[in-house]
Amino acid sequence: MGSNPVPPRPRRQRSKEEEPKARTFVIPPHIIAEAMSSLHGLDLRWSGPITSTEMRYVEQYVQARYPEYYEGLIGNKASASDLPSLKEDQEYSEDGSGRSTCTPTGRRSPKTNQDLAACFGSALPEPKKMPLEPSRLLDILTKKSTSHDSSISIPEMHARNRVVKACELQENDYIVVFTTNLKEAMMLVGGSYPFFRYNYYMTVLEEQVDCIREFAIYKEAKVLPAPVSWLDLRIAGSQLSQYFRKKSKHSPKGLFAYPADVRGTRNSLHWVSEAQRNCWHVLLDATELILGEDQLNLTLHKPDYALCTLPKSVGQKPTITCLLVRRSSFGILTPR
Repeated sequence: MGSNPVPPRPRRQRSKEEEPKARTFVIPPHIIAEAMSSLHGLDLRWSGPITSTEMRYVEQYVQARYPEYYEGLIGNKASASDLPSLKEDQEYSEDGSGRSTCTPTGRRSPKTNQDLAACFGSALPEPKKMPLEPSRLLDILTKKSTSHDSSISIPEMHARNRVVKACELQENDYIVVFTTNLKEAMMLVGGSYPFFRYNYYMTVLEEQVDCIREFAIYKEAKVLPAPVSWLDLRIAGSQLSQYFRKKSKHSPKGLFAYPADVRGTRNSLHWVSEAQRNCWHVLLDATELILGEDQLNLTLHKPDYALCTLPKSVGQKPTITCLLVRRSSFGILTPR
């Protein structure tokens, strides 16, 4: 006699509570690299992968350092209490060199935005304000910071607004200076930057276009040329990070200049924040990019100088070179 077939058992449906929670955001690699570089005792550049504990630290770092960015990624569904805590017997804080130290506290880990801000710092530590030397650029900046918009020509005002919008800047964060070419813009920077015998000029710019180097040499600053390969975040033990941490009795330590784009390869803006965290001024050369056509978002990473190009009219060439100077870096007054 044949046995009756046994009907298959119905699969139990998962309840909503049992459904695995999907990750609601993705942190860009350059932000992860920045967070990892601040961990205690980590002398090598992050190159991945990282542990789950390190990822929790990264999430808290992003929330404390870039709250507006964090909220943009996660929305209003998450709060600080949703994030896993750091170990309860440790806290992370930055010392004068820009590194993070790990010290016993006996207190609970930070859970609120205020606690996290106190732990990581609400903003990147910046070099002390250093006034520019008497120069043509200082004269231009002084005139622009004391004059009213009514004294600016309409074409220049429109061009400035295009630059501010393309870089997603606050209107009064930077003064925009227009020059005829890259050489003129660099000579304005080199002639005004306060180089002296005991500070540095570290540059990843090609020597044939780097006009700042001659000014640094003339003023007896130490010039540190660096290869473009040092800008690769995938390389562990980056020499660039070690140079940023060079000990110096002076703040800022000097000026770091690097290109935003090299033959079509974009370099991370993470280096702006890492250099500033270690008391360097930063010049970002983005002249290989065309504002309005190529993206250049300076909302999170704000160089002290930025060089970029702007078409004289939308979609047309030739272009004009723009020099952006950050007011807060050199104590330049904000117009009322």
